[in-house]
Amino acid sequence: MIKKELEKRKLPELLKFNDGNRVKNKEDWEKRKFEIKNILSEEEYGYFPKEHVPISIKLLEEDSKYCGNTATFQKILLIMKFNEESFSFPVCIAIPKKNKPCPAFLYISFYDSFPNKYLPVEEICDQGFAIVSFCYQDITSDNNDFSNGLSKFFYKEGKENKFGKILIWSWAAMHVMDYIETLNEIDKENIAIVGHSRLGKTALLTGAFDERFKYIISNDSGQGGAAISRNKSGERIKCICERFPYWFCDKYKKYSDKEELLPFDQHYLLSLIAPRNLYISSASEDLWADPKSEFLCGAAVNQVYELYNKKGLVYEDQYPTSDTKLLNGYVGYHLREGSHYLSRYDWNIFIEYINKNRSY
Repeated sequence: MIKKELEKRKLPELLKFNDGNRVKNKEDWEKRKFEIKNILSEEEYGYFPKEHVPISIKLLEEDSKYCGNTATFQKILLIMKFNEESFSFPVCIAIPKKNKPCPAFLYISFYDSFPNKYLPVEEICDQGFAIVSFCYQDITSDNNDFSNGLSKFFYKEGKENKFGKILIWSWAAMHVMDYIETLNEIDKENIAIVGHSRLGKTALLTGAFDERFKYIISNDSGQGGAAISRNKSGERIKCICERFPYWFCDKYKKYSDKEELLPFDQHYLLSLIAPRNLYISSASEDLWADPKSEFLCGAAVNQVYELYNKKGLVYEDQYPTSDTKLLNGYVGYHLREGSHYLSRYDWNIFIEYINKNRSY
């Protein structure tokens, strides 16, 4: 059933080079990835700067007895240096005191509070995970103004193809990862990046282009994220580009109502995560994001994991029902009952999946 559903979508082939030759093994795939990155950069997200800029930090707050003396807390200012100018934004870190070095989540947040309604910090720390978080609007505003925050430094490069805001938030996340790598209390081999909705799109883009993240977790990311665009229900390219054109580069909008002309689909983005761990979570009532198209996109990249002799998404030959958990492959998935939201239930399954798949 699922294979036939994918065939109906008529997706561009992952395992075929631009010149028509087939990808035969993982060595070929490593070359094919460069083509896919160029397509996604040119047609959807824009181009990342070639190099990171130097960072430094300033300690703003500290609590050595956080969460009833079970964790430590710091709020830092992360400073990015651009020649004679700099840009800075706050980052919050909570690290459990036991079992260090510990796995960690980098969570791209909608809120500057820590914890918040999407982020149960104490519950995460109680299960042995560190949590590092920053607010996306501390990076640049979520609108068409590219003169503020980190955006203004991007446009000094003068590229013809505009950067979308998703890519700018993503580049900031990569620099937070630069900082995480300096923390001895964190296990560098078990770091996950997590985002919800538009920030789920951001997490996927970050993990696709930055291989330091072992687990890339997208929650309800939908169009432009983990959902196939072709024949998608709910939000389509036209919808998202009318409301949020600044999330993407300018070329993306030319595919409005013309998804069949895309030289890629979102399985291209997800494929770049292989052979690392990809996790997709959906909500049963989130029809705008379209859980079926998110699930199919996860299934579509199995062929890439097979090149590495790894199981991708392990599923029965049917669409998942509510509260389904698929945790046995390098691609994980669950469908939560309810609407567009990031819940404690979701976080607990993320932790269950990582514990099941982490390296010790």
